[in-house]
Amino acid sequence: MTDRAEPIESMEQLAAVWRAMVLDRDANADVRDLPGLAVRWADCRFAFWNCVTLTDVGADAKLAGQRLREAADIMRSKRHAGFLWVFEDLLDDGARAGLASAAERSGLQHAFAGTGMAGDLLPIAEPAHQDLTFVRVSTDEHLRAYADLNSRAYGFPPEDGRDGLVDSVLWKNGVYAYLGLRDGEPVTCAATVEADGRLFVVLVATDPAWERQGYGEAVTRKALFEGGRATGLRRATLHATAAGAPVYPRIGFKPNSPMSFFALQE
Repeated sequence: MTDRAEPIESMEQLAAVWRAMVLDRDANADVRDLPGLAVRWADCRFAFWNCVTLTDVGADAKLAGQRLREAADIMRSKRHAGFLWVFEDLLDDGARAGLASAAERSGLQHAFAGTGMAGDLLPIAEPAHQDLTFVRVSTDEHLRAYADLNSRAYGFPPEDGRDGLVDSVLWKNGVYAYLGLRDGEPVTCAATVEADGRLFVVLVATDPAWERQGYGEAVTRKALFEGGRATGLRRATLHATAAGAPVYPRIGFKPNSPMSFFALQE
């Protein structure tokens, strides 16, 4: 049997962090732990805060198909779009091989791929980048800049990104969120937040006009450095998109479970 300890950790980190994030957005958000499913759905315009994930360990093809149908039904009941997150290494071999076709039969379509990562890498050295000045997010202006960077990086309308972050108390106080400024203009951002004895990296983004300059790595190191210094934690986790995945091993993260993100079929 495949060692599933780290994929389980990755899934549980999502459930823990997203609980805080969606309740910060809406105190009446849909936060439920159902058999085989964790619902973390703010039902806001920022699609990343609308999430369902499979939580069964070792699900076979029949059970996985049932969970996919249940997840799709939940997603259809919502006003705003979101994603089903699947940590593929939690499935057995048959369920994983048939995941794409089972999702399609459930009315879901593959949106993008990702990778869970973790590492006992803290503390790290205080980072610096010759082009950047780092500032901690502490005002609504900072939050708008952070949201706008994520919107540009992930292809969301700016109003959607702002609906996920602007006016947040948590992001100005409980999250170690940093902007990287080039000549006074925000060009990159990253954040860390404490969850179940780990430091979780969340919403890393770089303006597409300034990619491949090392900015994303630098600001992620800053968020890890400050979060680690404040909490004393040693272990860090994250969920990387395919585009961001090459960056994190340079910091000390090791990939664990491949991830698939699904949206409702259009």
